[in-house]
Amino acid sequence: MTRSTRTQTVMAAIRKRIETRTLTPGERLPSIRGLAASMQVSPSTVVEAYDRLAADGLITARRGSGFFVLDTPQPLQIAATGARLDRAIDPFWISRQALDADPALPKPGCGWLPADWMPTDALRRALRALSRVEAETLADYGSAQGQGELRRLIARDLAEQGLDVPPDRILLAGSGTQGMDLICRLLLRPGDTVLVDDPCYFNFQALLRAHQVRIVGVPYTPQGPDTERFAQVLASARPRLYLTNSALHNPTGATISAPVAHRLLVLAAQHDLTIIEDDIFAAFEPEPSPRLAALDGLERVIRIGSFSKTLSASARCGYIAARPDWISALIDLQVATNFGGPSPMAAELLRVVLADGGYRKHVAALQGRLARARRQAASRLSALGITPWLEPRGGFYLWCRLPEGLDAADVARAALKRGIVLAPGNAFSAAQTQTGFMRFNVSQMGGPEVDAVLRQALTEAREITGRRSQAS
Repeated sequence: MTRSTRTQTVMAAIRKRIETRTLTPGERLPSIRGLAASMQVSPSTVVEAYDRLAADGLITARRGSGFFVLDTPQPLQIAATGARLDRAIDPFWISRQALDADPALPKPGCGWLPADWMPTDALRRALRALSRVEAETLADYGSAQGQGELRRLIARDLAEQGLDVPPDRILLAGSGTQGMDLICRLLLRPGDTVLVDDPCYFNFQALLRAHQVRIVGVPYTPQGPDTERFAQVLASARPRLYLTNSALHNPTGATISAPVAHRLLVLAAQHDLTIIEDDIFAAFEPEPSPRLAALDGLERVIRIGSFSKTLSASARCGYIAARPDWISALIDLQVATNFGGPSPMAAELLRVVLADGGYRKHVAALQGRLARARRQAASRLSALGITPWLEPRGGFYLWCRLPEGLDAADVARAALKRGIVLAPGNAFSAAQTQTGFMRFNVSQMGGPEVDAVLRQALTEAREITGRRSQAS
C-alpha cells in the first residue's frame, strides 16, 4: 500500500466516525501515536491525514491539545447509519455495506475482485473497438434472446465443461441475478417452497423473499448438501425449486462430489424438483468438477452464469442455459420486463474480450494469484484464531470459524465502526445456524490494518459476549 493510500485510509476512517457520530462535534480525536498504532501506519501518515481533514474543514488543531472535531455539526447520514449500525444482520446487510463502502478501504466481506485484478487493459481495447461498431449497436435495443455471437462463445465454453448445448438454448440476461429473477417469475408463485443450502449465497434469500416464497435450508457439507436431510425435506416440504452452486460453493468454497450430485438428481426426478445451478465461479476451478447441468443434460437443471467475477461487474451480462420450452417462455418474460436482452454495447464489449486469446491467460493468472492469496489469508486469519472450514480448490472465498463463543454479527458491527466491511455467517443462513462463522474474500484482505481491525473487533466481541453472560 502506498503512502497516499494509507493516508486516504486514515482519512476515510475518521470521516466515517464523524459522519456516524462516533466522534461528535468538539470531541478530541485519537492521539497521533495512538491512531498510528491501532491502524498500523506511521505517525507521519496520521499527521498528513489530520492536516488534510483540517483543510477540508472537518477538524481543527488546538495548540498543545491535539485535533478536535469542528463544533459546526456535520450532516448526519441517517440512511447510512440505520443500514450500517442498527439494522439486523440480514441478506441485505452485507450488500449495502459493500456496495456503498469507500473504494479506498479494504472490503473482506464483499463478493468481487479488486478492480486492478481485472483485465482492464483488454476492456479498454474493447471499448476502443466498440467506438467503431455500427450505429445499431450503439443506439438500438438488444435482441430478445441476446447477441448470437456471444451466445456461441458461451456454448463453446460450456462444451469444454461437459455441457453440450446449442446457442439457441442460451438466453442472455442483464446479469446472473436478473436471469435468476426471470426463472423465479416463470416457475414460482407466492407461497411456494424453495430449497437452498445452509449456508448459501445471501442474495438467493433476498431474491426469494422478494418473490414471497417459503425458504427451507439443508445443511451443506464439504461434499455438497446433506443428501439424507435433502430427501427428508423433499418428502415433507415438496419444494418447487432448489438453488445452489455446485462448484466453489458460495460461501463455503466446497465442491460437490460425483456421488452426491448423482443422488441429488435421482431425488429431483422422484420428486419433480427443478434445480437452478448458479455456476458463476466456474472459471476459477483449476479442473472442472461434477456439474448437475452436465449430468442431467438440462432436463430439470437450469444453468446460470455471468462474467461479473472474471471480467467486469460494470459491463454486466449473464446467461441462462435451459431446455427449449423454458428458454422460449423466459424470452417472453425478458421482453415483458426489460423490452429485449441485455445492452448490445455490454454484450459486444464482452464478446470482444472473450474472443481475445488473452482472456484465457487472464483466467489462468487469476487462478494462480488466488491460490497464493488463499494461503496467505488462511495464515493471517489462523494467527487470530479464525480457522478455515476447508481448503477450497479455487475461488476467492474462505469460510471460517471464529474463536469459540463469539457471534460473527458482533465482530462485523465492531469492524464496521472502524471502516471495514465483513460478512457474518447468519446472513448466509435461512435457519440462522451460522452464528460462529464468517466469509472472507482473500483478494480484498488489504494489509496489516485489516488484521489490526479484526483483532480489535474480536476483542470487542468477547467483551459483548461476556456482558451477555453476566446479564443472563
